[in-house]
Amino acid sequence: MAATRPTMKDVAAEAGVSTMTVSRVVNGDSAVAPRTAARVEAAVRKLGYQRDDVARQLRRTHELSQIIGLLVDDVTDPFMAAVASAAEDVARQRGSIMLIGSSHADLRREREVIDAFTARRVDGLILTPAAGSHHFLRPAQAQGTKIVCVDRAATGLDVDAVVVDNFGAVREAVEQLLAHGHRRIGYLGDTPRTWTFGERRRGYLAALAAAGVPVDPALLRDGVRTGPEAAAAVTAMLALPDPPTALLAGNELLAFGALTAAPRDLAFVAFDDFTLAARLTPPVTVIAQDPVALATSAAHLLFARIHGDISPPRTVVMPTRLIRRGSGEIPGPFGAGG
Repeated sequence: MAATRPTMKDVAAEAGVSTMTVSRVVNGDSAVAPRTAARVEAAVRKLGYQRDDVARQLRRTHELSQIIGLLVDDVTDPFMAAVASAAEDVARQRGSIMLIGSSHADLRREREVIDAFTARRVDGLILTPAAGSHHFLRPAQAQGTKIVCVDRAATGLDVDAVVVDNFGAVREAVEQLLAHGHRRIGYLGDTPRTWTFGERRRGYLAALAAAGVPVDPALLRDGVRTGPEAAAAVTAMLALPDPPTALLAGNELLAFGALTAAPRDLAFVAFDDFTLAARLTPPVTVIAQDPVALATSAAHLLFARIHGDISPPRTVVMPTRLIRRGSGEIPGPFGAGG
């Protein structure tokens, strides 16, 4: 009777690691710690493990798990909750179930959740990537797991992405503030290492540069993560000898915090629409994006990949809308066009 062929699970048990770690080592992922990689390699030699590429491809083709993984920053965030709900609707229509997790914008946590997803043999992943390189997902790709990014692109990973024109949207909003006579324009954003905030920051800087307005570092606040931090940043800006007359908040959470500290005569634009925006005084001008459209497009892309689409990876750019409600149209000290 022939001996049972050792599996990746056997190697993982022998080395005391996860099957995903074994996969990374056998696929040549240099991100695995050398000591851990050495343990895995020793277990491979001891057990005589050999990767069966043909069988793996057959399994991916004929034995789909009908499970999709979705990983976002924070599923309780209204924008991300809408993304999750829309993606799950598509999965349900396709006869799949969806596992949902939050990374809290932490790359380490993201890897842990993805490991848990791939251990359950998900057919594909929809990912809102945290800041940092995502080359660690290449072994999962090599095993046949399809990956689509939503809301932002991933560094170090050549996969489909569905995004909005963050750069162009912020540039347009700042150009409007400039056209209404503002030159001292503050900006609040999260870490620019995150793709979306890097693009929004670039849009802010590009609009000022095109207008010949110098950048004041005191008005450019990166790394603002919470509402209280946003309020504190606005308070500090307003205490400057030459305070801002206009402000752009890089997302809904920062907008809420900023508005608690901003006077009503401060021109204000928020990235992301929110329920109370039209009811405040003055009503808040926003850059609106459609999370349902983003997620629906990403989910359809993922299922196309799962079912055999081998075209080159592509980036789909969805439109935004600048909704002028009043706060972004408050005139500045230089007058319209001044």
